[in-house]
Amino acid sequence: MPARLVHLAFTLGFVLNLGITGVLGRAQEALPSSEPKGKAIEPHAMEWPSLPTETRAKQSITLGARTLSYTVTVGALPILDERGKKIAEVVCTSYVLEGSHAQNRPVTFALNGGPGSSSVWLNLGAIGPKRVQFGTQGDNPSDPILLKDNPGTWLDFTDLVFIDPVGTGYSRALVSEEDAKKRFFTVKADIAYLSRIICDWLHLRDRMASPKYLVGESYGGFRVPRMAATLELELGVGLSGLIMVSPFLDGPSWQEGNFSPLPWMSMLPTLTAAHLERQGKLTAEAMVPVEAYARSEFAVDLLKGWSDREAVERIVRRVSDFTGLDPAFVRRHGGRINDLSYVTERFRNQGLIVSGNDAERTMPNPFPWSPNPSPENVLDPIFRDIVIATSTMVDFLGRTLAWKPKARYYSINSELPKKWENGSETYFSTIESGSDLKKVLALDLKVKVLITHGYTDLNCCYFNSKLLLSQIPPMGDPKRLQLKVYAGGHMFYTRPESLMAFRADAKAIYTDN
Repeated sequence: MPARLVHLAFTLGFVLNLGITGVLGRAQEALPSSEPKGKAIEPHAMEWPSLPTETRAKQSITLGARTLSYTVTVGALPILDERGKKIAEVVCTSYVLEGSHAQNRPVTFALNGGPGSSSVWLNLGAIGPKRVQFGTQGDNPSDPILLKDNPGTWLDFTDLVFIDPVGTGYSRALVSEEDAKKRFFTVKADIAYLSRIICDWLHLRDRMASPKYLVGESYGGFRVPRMAATLELELGVGLSGLIMVSPFLDGPSWQEGNFSPLPWMSMLPTLTAAHLERQGKLTAEAMVPVEAYARSEFAVDLLKGWSDREAVERIVRRVSDFTGLDPAFVRRHGGRINDLSYVTERFRNQGLIVSGNDAERTMPNPFPWSPNPSPENVLDPIFRDIVIATSTMVDFLGRTLAWKPKARYYSINSELPKKWENGSETYFSTIESGSDLKKVLALDLKVKVLITHGYTDLNCCYFNSKLLLSQIPPMGDPKRLQLKVYAGGHMFYTRPESLMAFRADAKAIYTDN
Protein backbone atom coordinates (compact mmCIF):
# COMPACT_ATOMS: atom_id res chain seq x y z
CA MET A 1 0.00 0.00 0.00
CA PRO A 2 1.42 3.42 -0.86
CA ALA A 3 2.52 5.45 2.14
CA ARG A 4 0.16 8.25 1.12
CA LEU A 5 -2.84 5.93 1.48
CA VAL A 6 -1.81 5.12 5.04
CA HIS A 7 -1.94 8.85 5.75
CA LEU A 8 -5.24 9.05 3.88
CA ALA A 9 -6.83 6.31 5.98
CA PHE A 10 -6.04 8.13 9.19
CA THR A 11 -6.72 11.70 8.00
CA LEU A 12 -9.32 12.01 6.96
CA GLY A 13 -27.45 15.22 10.62
CA PHE A 14 -30.37 16.34 9.80
CA VAL A 15 -32.08 13.75 11.01
CA LEU A 16 -35.13 11.87 12.06
CA ASN A 17 -35.23 9.51 14.97
CA LEU A 18 -38.83 8.71 14.06
CA GLY A 19 -38.86 4.92 14.14
CA ILE A 20 -40.26 4.84 10.61
CA THR A 21 -40.20 1.38 8.99
CA GLY A 22 -41.94 1.85 5.65
CA VAL A 23 -39.63 3.69 3.31
CA LEU A 24 -36.62 3.10 5.55
CA GLY A 25 -37.09 -0.63 5.45
CA ARG A 26 -36.21 -0.51 1.76
CA ALA A 27 -32.85 0.95 2.71
CA GLN A 28 -31.54 -2.52 3.39
CA GLU A 29 -32.58 -4.10 0.12
CA ALA A 30 -29.42 -2.85 -1.55
CA LEU A 31 -27.09 -3.97 1.24
CA PRO A 32 -24.91 -6.89 0.11
CA SER A 33 -24.48 -10.03 2.16
CA SER A 34 -21.84 -12.73 2.07
CA GLU A 35 -24.36 -15.22 3.48
CA PRO A 36 -26.05 -17.75 1.15
CA LYS A 37 -29.25 -16.54 -0.48
CA GLY A 38 -32.30 -17.02 1.67
CA LYS A 39 -30.30 -16.90 4.88
CA ALA A 40 -30.44 -13.54 6.66
CA ILE A 41 -27.60 -12.32 8.85
CA GLU A 42 -28.76 -12.47 12.43
CA PRO A 43 -27.74 -9.23 14.11
CA HIS A 44 -26.72 -9.37 17.74
CA ALA A 45 -27.83 -6.12 19.30
CA MET A 46 -25.11 -4.10 21.00
CA GLU A 47 -25.94 -2.54 24.34
CA TRP A 48 -25.77 1.18 23.55
CA PRO A 49 -27.66 3.97 25.33
CA SER A 50 -30.28 5.43 23.02
CA LEU A 51 -29.30 8.53 21.10
CA PRO A 52 -31.28 11.68 21.92
CA THR A 53 -34.29 12.48 19.81
CA GLU A 54 -34.05 14.97 16.97
CA THR A 55 -33.28 18.54 18.00
CA ARG A 56 -33.73 21.79 16.09
CA ALA A 57 -32.55 25.32 16.67
CA LYS A 58 -32.92 28.67 14.91
CA GLN A 59 -29.68 30.44 14.05
CA SER A 60 -28.42 33.19 11.78
CA ILE A 61 -25.19 34.44 10.27
CA THR A 62 -24.05 37.57 8.51
CA LEU A 63 -22.81 36.93 4.99
CA GLY A 64 -21.60 40.11 3.35
CA ALA A 65 -24.44 42.59 3.69
CA ARG A 66 -27.06 39.88 4.21
CA THR A 67 -28.39 38.13 7.28
CA LEU A 68 -29.17 34.47 6.68
CA SER A 69 -31.65 32.87 9.08
CA TYR A 70 -31.77 29.09 9.09
CA THR A 71 -32.77 26.01 11.05
CA VAL A 72 -30.11 23.56 12.16
CA THR A 73 -31.32 20.02 12.87
CA VAL A 74 -29.43 17.10 14.39
CA GLY A 75 -30.62 13.57 15.02
CA ALA A 76 -30.29 9.94 13.97
CA LEU A 77 -31.80 8.18 10.99
CA PRO A 78 -32.22 4.44 11.62
CA ILE A 79 -30.98 1.76 9.27
CA LEU A 80 -33.18 -1.33 9.28
CA ASP A 81 -32.40 -4.87 8.25
CA GLU A 82 -34.46 -7.20 6.07
CA ARG A 83 -36.80 -7.89 8.99
CA GLY A 84 -37.36 -4.25 9.90
CA LYS A 85 -35.02 -4.37 12.90
CA LYS A 86 -32.81 -1.37 13.56
CA ILE A 87 -29.16 -2.30 12.99
CA ALA A 88 -27.52 1.14 12.92
CA GLU A 89 -28.06 4.84 13.56
CA VAL A 90 -26.62 7.45 11.21
CA VAL A 91 -26.25 10.91 12.71
CA CYS A 92 -26.26 13.97 10.50
CA THR A 93 -26.59 17.71 10.73
CA SER A 94 -28.69 19.78 8.34
CA TYR A 95 -28.95 23.51 7.70
CA VAL A 96 -32.09 24.72 5.93
CA LEU A 97 -32.51 28.37 4.99
CA GLU A 98 -35.72 30.01 6.19
CA GLY A 99 -38.07 31.86 3.86
CA SER A 100 -37.19 29.82 0.77
CA HIS A 101 -39.37 27.56 -1.34
CA ALA A 102 -38.03 24.11 -0.51
CA GLN A 103 -39.13 22.46 -3.75
CA ASN A 104 -37.07 24.88 -5.85
CA ARG A 105 -34.10 25.21 -3.53
CA PRO A 106 -31.04 23.01 -4.04
CA VAL A 107 -30.02 20.59 -1.30
CA THR A 108 -26.46 19.31 -0.96
CA PHE A 109 -25.37 16.12 0.82
CA ALA A 110 -21.81 16.19 2.18
CA LEU A 111 -19.48 13.42 3.34
CA ASN A 112 -15.84 13.23 4.29
CA GLY A 113 -13.59 10.25 3.84
CA GLY A 114 -11.08 8.02 5.57
CA PRO A 115 -13.03 5.79 5.64
CA GLY A 116 -13.30 6.67 9.29
CA SER A 117 -13.88 10.42 9.14
CA SER A 118 -16.99 12.29 10.18
CA SER A 119 -18.30 15.21 8.15
CA VAL A 120 -17.05 17.79 10.68
CA TRP A 121 -14.29 18.92 8.31
CA LEU A 122 -16.59 20.05 5.51
CA ASN A 123 -19.18 21.25 8.04
CA LEU A 124 -17.12 23.43 10.39
CA GLY A 125 -14.16 23.98 8.10
CA ALA A 126 -15.45 24.56 4.60
CA ILE A 127 -19.09 25.00 3.60
CA GLY A 128 -21.28 25.08 6.73
CA PRO A 129 -22.60 28.39 8.11
CA LYS A 130 -20.19 28.36 11.06
CA ARG A 131 -16.44 27.85 10.98
CA VAL A 132 -13.63 27.12 13.41
CA GLN A 133 -9.99 27.84 12.66
CA PHE A 134 -7.82 24.77 12.09
CA GLY A 135 -5.51 23.37 9.46
CA THR A 136 -2.95 26.16 9.19
CA GLN A 137 0.52 26.71 10.55
CA GLY A 138 0.38 27.89 14.16
CA ASP A 139 -2.95 26.31 15.16
CA ASN A 140 -2.78 24.45 18.48
CA PRO A 141 -5.14 22.00 20.23
CA SER A 142 -5.31 24.26 23.28
CA ASP A 143 -6.62 27.22 21.30
CA PRO A 144 -10.04 28.46 22.53
CA ILE A 145 -13.12 26.98 20.87
CA LEU A 146 -14.52 29.81 18.78
CA LEU A 147 -17.13 29.32 16.06
CA LYS A 148 -17.51 32.29 13.74
CA ASP A 149 -19.77 33.09 10.80
CA ASN A 150 -18.27 31.40 7.74
CA PRO A 151 -17.73 33.77 4.80
CA GLY A 152 -17.20 30.71 2.58
CA THR A 153 -20.49 28.99 3.39
CA TRP A 154 -22.72 27.67 0.61
CA LEU A 155 -25.91 28.20 2.61
CA ASP A 156 -27.02 31.19 0.55
CA PHE A 157 -27.35 29.03 -2.58
CA THR A 158 -28.08 25.54 -1.17
CA ASP A 159 -29.40 23.79 1.92
CA LEU A 160 -26.80 21.51 3.48
CA VAL A 161 -26.96 17.98 4.92
CA PHE A 162 -23.82 16.56 6.54
CA ILE A 163 -23.75 12.77 6.90
CA ASP A 164 -21.58 10.88 9.38
CA PRO A 165 -21.16 7.29 8.15
CA VAL A 166 -21.41 4.38 10.58
CA GLY A 167 -18.42 4.37 12.91
CA THR A 168 -17.82 8.13 12.66
CA GLY A 169 -19.17 11.06 14.67
CA TYR A 170 -21.87 9.59 16.91
CA SER A 171 -23.11 7.17 14.22
CA ARG A 172 -22.86 3.53 15.20
CA ALA A 173 -23.75 -0.01 14.27
CA LEU A 174 -26.09 -1.86 16.63
CA VAL A 175 -24.99 -5.34 15.58
CA SER A 176 -21.93 -7.46 16.31
CA GLU A 177 -18.59 -6.34 14.94
CA GLU A 178 -18.57 -9.18 12.42
CA ASP A 179 -22.04 -8.30 11.14
CA ALA A 180 -21.09 -4.62 10.98
CA LYS A 181 -18.14 -5.46 8.74
CA LYS A 182 -20.46 -7.22 6.28
CA ARG A 183 -23.20 -4.61 6.37
CA PHE A 184 -21.25 -1.35 6.50
CA PHE A 185 -17.48 -1.75 6.12
CA THR A 186 -17.13 -2.87 2.52
CA VAL A 187 -16.99 -0.58 -0.47
CA LYS A 188 -20.23 -1.92 -1.92
CA ALA A 189 -22.18 -1.85 1.37
CA ASP A 190 -20.84 1.62 2.23
CA ILE A 191 -22.05 3.06 -1.08
CA ALA A 192 -25.40 1.24 -0.83
CA TYR A 193 -26.52 2.36 2.63
CA LEU A 194 -25.25 5.95 2.25
CA SER A 195 -27.07 6.29 -1.07
CA ARG A 196 -30.22 4.88 0.48
CA ILE A 197 -30.02 7.36 3.37
CA ILE A 198 -29.97 10.24 0.89
CA CYS A 199 -32.96 8.81 -0.94
CA ASP A 200 -34.91 8.36 2.30
CA TRP A 201 -34.07 11.84 3.58
CA LEU A 202 -35.35 13.36 0.37
CA HIS A 203 -38.56 11.35 0.60
CA LEU A 204 -39.20 12.06 4.28
CA ARG A 205 -38.48 15.77 3.94
CA ASP A 206 -40.54 16.15 0.73
CA ARG A 207 -37.43 17.31 -1.12
CA MET A 208 -37.38 14.83 -3.99
CA ALA A 209 -38.23 17.65 -6.42
CA SER A 210 -35.34 19.84 -5.24
CA PRO A 211 -32.16 20.11 -7.32
CA LYS A 212 -29.77 17.64 -5.66
CA TYR A 213 -25.99 17.85 -5.26
CA LEU A 214 -23.35 15.63 -3.71
CA VAL A 215 -20.00 16.71 -2.26
CA GLY A 216 -17.32 14.45 -0.84
CA GLU A 217 -13.80 14.99 0.43
CA SER A 218 -10.84 12.59 0.14
CA TYR A 219 -12.27 9.03 0.28
CA GLY A 220 -15.60 10.86 0.27
CA GLY A 221 -14.52 12.05 -3.18
CA PHE A 222 -14.13 8.41 -4.17
CA ARG A 223 -17.66 7.80 -2.88
CA VAL A 224 -19.26 10.60 -4.91
CA PRO A 225 -19.19 9.04 -8.42
CA ARG A 226 -20.19 5.62 -7.09
CA MET A 227 -23.03 7.04 -5.01
CA ALA A 228 -24.19 9.14 -7.96
CA ALA A 229 -24.32 6.04 -10.14
CA THR A 230 -26.18 4.11 -7.43
CA LEU A 231 -28.66 6.91 -6.84
CA GLU A 232 -29.42 7.30 -10.53
CA LEU A 233 -29.24 3.72 -11.82
CA GLU A 234 -30.66 1.85 -8.82
CA LEU A 235 -32.73 4.33 -6.79
CA GLY A 236 -34.08 6.67 -9.45
CA VAL A 237 -32.64 9.87 -7.96
CA GLY A 238 -31.08 12.27 -10.45
CA LEU A 239 -28.31 14.65 -9.38
CA SER A 240 -27.64 18.11 -10.74
CA GLY A 241 -24.02 18.32 -9.68
CA LEU A 242 -21.06 16.51 -8.12
CA ILE A 243 -18.24 18.22 -6.22
CA MET A 244 -15.15 16.28 -5.22
CA VAL A 245 -12.72 17.81 -2.72
CA SER A 246 -9.16 16.42 -2.72
CA PRO A 247 -10.57 13.15 -4.04
CA PHE A 248 -9.06 9.67 -4.11
CA LEU A 249 -10.39 8.37 -7.43
CA ASP A 250 -8.08 5.68 -8.75
CA GLY A 251 -6.28 3.26 -6.44
CA PRO A 252 -4.29 1.29 -9.06
CA SER A 253 -2.59 4.43 -10.37
CA TRP A 254 -1.20 5.13 -6.88
CA GLN A 255 0.61 1.81 -6.46
CA GLU A 256 4.35 2.17 -5.95
CA GLY A 257 5.32 -1.50 -6.05
CA ASN A 258 5.44 -1.91 -9.82
CA PHE A 259 7.25 -0.18 -12.66
CA SER A 260 4.40 2.19 -13.57
CA PRO A 261 5.57 5.80 -13.65
CA LEU A 262 2.13 7.13 -12.60
CA PRO A 263 2.75 7.47 -8.82
CA TRP A 264 5.89 9.50 -9.40
CA MET A 265 4.35 11.54 -12.20
CA SER A 266 1.51 12.41 -9.80
CA MET A 267 3.77 13.34 -6.91
CA LEU A 268 6.39 15.49 -8.66
CA PRO A 269 4.18 18.57 -9.33
CA THR A 270 3.05 18.57 -5.69
CA LEU A 271 6.63 18.51 -4.42
CA THR A 272 7.43 21.30 -6.85
CA ALA A 273 4.46 23.34 -5.66
CA ALA A 274 5.68 23.06 -2.07
CA HIS A 275 9.10 24.34 -3.11
CA LEU A 276 7.64 27.22 -5.10
CA GLU A 277 5.28 28.24 -2.30
CA ARG A 278 8.12 28.51 0.19
CA GLN A 279 9.75 30.91 -2.25
CA GLY A 280 6.52 32.87 -2.75
CA LYS A 281 6.45 31.87 -6.43
CA LEU A 282 3.52 29.42 -6.62
CA THR A 283 1.15 30.23 -9.47
CA ALA A 284 -0.68 28.18 -12.07
CA GLU A 285 1.74 29.50 -14.68
CA ALA A 286 4.75 28.47 -12.62
CA MET A 287 3.45 24.89 -12.55
CA VAL A 288 3.26 24.52 -16.33
CA PRO A 289 6.90 23.42 -16.86
CA VAL A 290 6.85 20.66 -14.24
CA GLU A 291 3.49 19.34 -15.46
CA ALA A 292 4.83 19.21 -19.02
CA TYR A 293 7.99 17.44 -17.85
CA ALA A 294 6.02 14.93 -15.77
CA ARG A 295 3.86 14.00 -18.78
CA SER A 296 6.81 13.55 -21.12
CA GLU A 297 10.55 13.18 -20.42
CA PHE A 298 10.10 12.21 -16.77
CA ALA A 299 7.73 9.34 -17.61
CA VAL A 300 9.99 8.12 -20.42
CA ASP A 301 13.13 8.20 -18.29
CA LEU A 302 11.39 6.49 -15.38
CA LEU A 303 10.45 3.60 -17.66
CA LYS A 304 14.07 3.25 -18.82
CA GLY A 305 15.13 2.58 -15.24
CA TRP A 306 18.58 1.16 -14.51
CA SER A 307 19.09 0.23 -18.15
CA ASP A 308 20.03 3.82 -18.95
CA ARG A 309 22.34 5.55 -16.46
CA GLU A 310 22.08 8.80 -18.39
CA ALA A 311 18.31 8.72 -17.89
CA VAL A 312 18.84 8.30 -14.14
CA GLU A 313 21.14 11.32 -14.05
CA ARG A 314 18.66 13.40 -16.05
CA ILE A 315 15.95 12.50 -13.52
CA VAL A 316 18.16 13.42 -10.57
CA ARG A 317 19.08 16.77 -12.10
CA ARG A 318 15.54 17.77 -13.13
CA VAL A 319 13.78 16.53 -9.98
CA SER A 320 16.33 18.32 -7.77
CA ASP A 321 15.89 21.53 -9.74
CA PHE A 322 12.08 21.39 -9.57
CA THR A 323 11.76 20.42 -5.89
CA GLY A 324 14.80 21.97 -4.22
CA LEU A 325 15.72 18.56 -2.77
CA ASP A 326 19.33 17.52 -2.22
CA PRO A 327 20.56 15.70 -5.37
CA ALA A 328 22.11 12.99 -3.21
CA PHE A 329 18.71 12.32 -1.62
CA VAL A 330 17.01 12.29 -5.02
CA ARG A 331 19.68 9.94 -6.44
CA ARG A 332 19.29 7.57 -3.49
CA HIS A 333 15.59 7.26 -4.37
CA GLY A 334 16.09 7.20 -8.12
CA GLY A 335 13.94 10.31 -8.45
CA ARG A 336 11.00 8.36 -7.00
CA ILE A 337 10.12 10.46 -3.96
CA ASN A 338 7.05 9.31 -2.02
CA ASP A 339 5.25 11.24 0.68
CA LEU A 340 6.66 9.31 3.63
CA SER A 341 10.29 9.86 2.65
CA TYR A 342 9.58 13.52 1.86
CA VAL A 343 7.81 14.43 5.09
CA THR A 344 10.53 12.87 7.24
CA GLU A 345 13.61 13.95 5.26
CA ARG A 346 12.81 17.39 3.81
CA PHE A 347 13.65 19.29 7.02
CA ARG A 348 15.31 16.57 9.11
CA ASN A 349 18.37 18.78 9.70
CA GLN A 350 16.11 21.45 11.24
CA GLY A 351 14.37 18.92 13.47
CA LEU A 352 11.05 19.38 11.64
CA ILE A 353 8.56 17.07 9.98
CA VAL A 354 6.35 18.05 7.04
CA SER A 355 2.60 17.48 6.98
CA GLY A 356 1.41 14.87 4.51
CA ASN A 357 -1.83 16.82 4.26
CA ASP A 358 -0.16 20.10 3.37
CA ALA A 359 3.52 20.15 2.47
CA GLU A 360 3.65 23.81 3.50
CA ARG A 361 2.97 22.93 7.16
CA THR A 362 5.70 21.72 9.51
CA MET A 363 6.00 20.82 13.18
CA PRO A 364 8.77 19.65 15.52
CA ASN A 365 9.75 16.06 14.78
CA PRO A 366 9.55 14.06 18.03
CA PHE A 367 11.75 11.32 16.49
CA PRO A 368 14.34 13.25 14.45
CA TRP A 369 16.96 10.49 14.63
CA SER A 370 14.67 7.62 13.72
CA PRO A 371 16.56 5.75 10.97
CA ASN A 372 13.53 3.93 9.58
CA PRO A 373 10.46 6.17 9.61
CA SER A 374 7.10 4.42 9.39
CA PRO A 375 3.51 5.70 9.45
CA GLU A 376 3.25 4.59 13.08
CA ASN A 377 5.89 7.03 14.35
CA VAL A 378 5.32 9.88 11.89
CA LEU A 379 3.35 12.61 13.61
CA ASP A 380 1.37 15.02 11.47
CA PRO A 381 -0.01 18.48 12.29
CA ILE A 382 -3.45 17.13 11.36
CA PHE A 383 -3.59 15.54 14.81
CA ARG A 384 -3.80 19.08 16.15
CA ASP A 385 -6.75 19.65 13.83
CA ILE A 386 -8.47 16.49 15.07
CA VAL A 387 -8.43 17.79 18.64
CA ILE A 388 -9.81 21.18 17.59
CA ALA A 389 -12.52 19.68 15.35
CA THR A 390 -13.61 17.13 17.96
CA SER A 391 -13.86 19.63 20.80
CA THR A 392 -15.70 22.16 18.65
CA MET A 393 -18.27 19.72 17.28
CA VAL A 394 -19.02 18.19 20.70
CA ASP A 395 -19.43 21.69 22.14
CA PHE A 396 -21.62 22.82 19.24
CA LEU A 397 -23.97 19.84 19.47
CA GLY A 398 -24.03 19.76 23.26
CA ARG A 399 -24.08 23.39 24.30
CA THR A 400 -25.70 25.07 21.28
CA LEU A 401 -28.23 22.36 20.39
CA ALA A 402 -28.46 20.58 23.77
CA TRP A 403 -27.92 17.26 21.96
CA LYS A 404 -25.71 15.18 24.25
CA PRO A 405 -25.35 11.49 23.41
CA LYS A 406 -23.81 9.24 26.04
CA ALA A 407 -21.13 8.16 23.61
CA ARG A 408 -17.74 9.09 22.24
CA TYR A 409 -17.58 11.41 19.23
CA TYR A 410 -15.18 10.33 16.46
CA SER A 411 -14.03 13.08 14.14
CA ILE A 412 -11.50 10.48 12.97
CA ASN A 413 -11.94 6.81 13.88
CA SER A 414 -8.47 5.38 13.29
CA GLU A 415 -9.68 1.83 14.02
CA LEU A 416 -12.31 1.77 11.32
CA PRO A 417 -9.95 1.39 8.31
CA LYS A 418 -8.56 -1.76 9.96
CA LYS A 419 -12.07 -3.26 9.88
CA TRP A 420 -12.54 -2.43 6.22
CA GLU A 421 -13.00 -5.05 3.53
CA ASN A 422 -9.91 -7.30 3.26
CA GLY A 423 -8.00 -4.69 5.24
CA SER A 424 -7.77 -1.19 3.83
CA GLU A 425 -4.04 -1.47 3.18
CA THR A 426 -4.51 -3.97 0.37
CA TYR A 427 -7.98 -3.07 -0.81
CA PHE A 428 -7.58 0.64 -1.46
CA SER A 429 -4.93 -0.03 -4.09
CA THR A 430 -7.42 -2.03 -6.18
CA ILE A 431 -10.50 0.23 -6.31
CA GLU A 432 -11.45 3.16 -8.49
CA SER A 433 -14.49 5.31 -9.20
CA GLY A 434 -13.45 7.04 -12.41
CA SER A 435 -15.48 4.54 -14.42
CA ASP A 436 -18.62 5.48 -12.46
CA LEU A 437 -17.88 9.14 -13.15
CA LYS A 438 -17.87 8.36 -16.88
CA LYS A 439 -21.21 6.54 -16.55
CA VAL A 440 -22.85 9.47 -14.75
CA LEU A 441 -21.56 11.95 -17.35
CA ALA A 442 -22.89 9.78 -20.17
CA LEU A 443 -26.23 9.16 -18.48
CA ASP A 444 -27.04 12.81 -17.78
CA LEU A 445 -25.70 15.41 -20.21
CA LYS A 446 -26.69 18.23 -17.84
CA VAL A 447 -24.95 17.08 -14.66
CA LYS A 448 -22.00 19.28 -13.70
CA VAL A 449 -18.82 18.07 -12.05
CA LEU A 450 -16.25 20.08 -10.11
CA ILE A 451 -13.05 18.40 -8.89
CA THR A 452 -10.92 20.47 -6.52
CA HIS A 453 -7.45 20.00 -5.04
CA GLY A 454 -4.77 21.80 -3.10
CA TYR A 455 -1.38 22.19 -4.77
CA THR A 456 0.58 20.95 -1.74
CA ASP A 457 -1.54 17.90 -0.83
CA LEU A 458 0.81 14.89 -0.67
CA ASN A 459 -2.00 12.44 0.11
CA CYS A 460 -4.22 13.04 -2.93
CA CYS A 461 -2.07 14.78 -5.51
CA TYR A 462 -3.92 17.07 -7.89
CA PHE A 463 -1.94 15.87 -10.90
CA ASN A 464 -3.31 12.35 -10.49
CA SER A 465 -6.82 13.70 -11.03
CA LYS A 466 -5.60 15.82 -13.93
CA LEU A 467 -4.14 12.75 -15.64
CA LEU A 468 -7.35 10.81 -15.01
CA LEU A 469 -9.61 13.55 -16.41
CA SER A 470 -7.52 13.72 -19.58
CA GLN A 471 -8.66 10.15 -20.32
CA ILE A 472 -12.41 10.90 -20.11
CA PRO A 473 -13.93 11.23 -23.59
CA PRO A 474 -15.89 14.38 -24.42
CA MET A 475 -19.57 14.07 -23.57
CA GLY A 476 -21.67 17.18 -24.10
CA ASP A 477 -20.41 20.59 -23.02
CA PRO A 478 -16.75 20.21 -21.96
CA LYS A 479 -17.20 23.03 -19.43
CA ARG A 480 -19.41 20.85 -17.24
CA LEU A 481 -16.35 18.86 -16.10
CA GLN A 482 -13.85 21.11 -14.35
CA LEU A 483 -10.69 20.76 -12.27
CA LYS A 484 -9.71 23.63 -9.97
CA VAL A 485 -6.50 23.74 -7.94
CA TYR A 486 -5.92 26.14 -5.04
CA ALA A 487 -3.13 27.14 -2.71
CA GLY A 488 -3.07 24.79 0.25
CA GLY A 489 -3.11 21.10 0.97
CA HIS A 490 -5.66 18.34 1.52
CA MET A 491 -7.92 20.82 3.35
CA PHE A 492 -7.06 23.78 1.15
CA TYR A 493 -10.21 25.54 2.38
CA THR A 494 -8.50 26.30 5.69
CA ARG A 495 -6.74 29.12 3.84
CA PRO A 496 -9.07 32.14 3.54
CA GLU A 497 -8.22 32.93 -0.09
CA SER A 498 -8.71 29.33 -1.19
CA LEU A 499 -11.93 29.07 0.81
CA MET A 500 -13.43 32.00 -1.07
CA ALA A 501 -12.18 30.82 -4.46
CA PHE A 502 -13.70 27.40 -3.75
CA ARG A 503 -17.01 29.01 -2.82
CA ALA A 504 -17.07 31.02 -6.06
CA ASP A 505 -16.26 28.00 -8.24
CA ALA A 506 -18.85 25.86 -6.45
CA LYS A 507 -21.55 28.54 -6.69
CA ALA A 508 -21.08 28.61 -10.46
CA ILE A 509 -21.99 24.91 -10.57
CA TYR A 510 -25.34 25.77 -8.94
CA THR A 511 -26.18 28.97 -10.76
CA ASP A 512 -24.71 28.78 -14.30
CA ASN A 513 -27.07 27.42 -16.96
